[in-house]
Amino acid sequence: MATDLDVPWAIARLDDGSHLVSLREQAKVVLVTGDGHVTDVPATGPGGRVPGVRPDGEGGLLGITFRPGDQGTLYAYLTAPDDNRVVSMPYSGGRLGRPTVLVSGIPKASNHNGGRLAFGPDGMLYVTTGDGGQTSRAQDKSSLGGKILRVTPTGAAAPGNPFGTRVWSYGHRNVQGIGWDDEGRMYASEFGQDTWDELNRILPGRDYGWPDVEGMGTAADVARGFTRPLAVWRTDDASPSGIAVGRGAVWLAALRGQRLWRVPLAADGSVGRPVALLAGRYGRLRAASFDPDGSLLVLTSNRSRGDPTADDDRLVRLTLR
Repeated sequence: MATDLDVPWAIARLDDGSHLVSLREQAKVVLVTGDGHVTDVPATGPGGRVPGVRPDGEGGLLGITFRPGDQGTLYAYLTAPDDNRVVSMPYSGGRLGRPTVLVSGIPKASNHNGGRLAFGPDGMLYVTTGDGGQTSRAQDKSSLGGKILRVTPTGAAAPGNPFGTRVWSYGHRNVQGIGWDDEGRMYASEFGQDTWDELNRILPGRDYGWPDVEGMGTAADVARGFTRPLAVWRTDDASPSGIAVGRGAVWLAALRGQRLWRVPLAADGSVGRPVALLAGRYGRLRAASFDPDGSLLVLTSNRSRGDPTADDDRLVRLTLR
């Protein structure tokens, strides 16, 4: 659908069939029309950039999303000089207005910044964060690092959160993919350290183990209260970032693994054997998103690492059969 994108990170669909794409290091948003034409979406910062973004390593302008039924406000996750934060920006006439900070104080670092945003079926905004390179944050329920957060559209702790704070689940190293199936069950991808990447079923208040457990762990780990993942991969085979849930499966965009993983979902939310697709065909994959017609959109991530081709990075539309 589009080529020559400069380190794209996330996709947000518009009702007219076009898509907004965030560019991590440029701190810009671009519009990709249905025929593949790419134009800048001016924001209020210098050079049309989103103001307040300080790209650094894996940080920058990361996740973007719209609230269902409201395309007048774009929500974004960005790396600022002192932290990661969630902001909202008016979107009108192909332009972005001044950001309003909704959540601040999320730990930042050159890596492990999390960054995915998505509204759940309950109308709340879910935010994935990394441990910012300090593993103890993941088990510290008073820290926003190493968590999945659940907040209202104005950034407050959502009603019904398990600890009365913004924290929904904890014990995460670096979550960059979240999605829900038709039954409202939540799934998340997670980068492992050196051994196991994970696909998790996310439940409120659960501890997903990091840094004490990586991968499936043992029966003793489960007895201590850690929640086992649904599926695991060696880090060389996956390093999963964004995910999409639909068509009877979870689809994971793999960076180091340079492939798209399809994980079949059963009616009860359990998973079948993962199947690797597109191995090596498009290089590193950053994000995946379903369009209403059932096609799957995938963003590549080859310009910051990997071996870019002449037309990287790309937004690719896949027809599923």
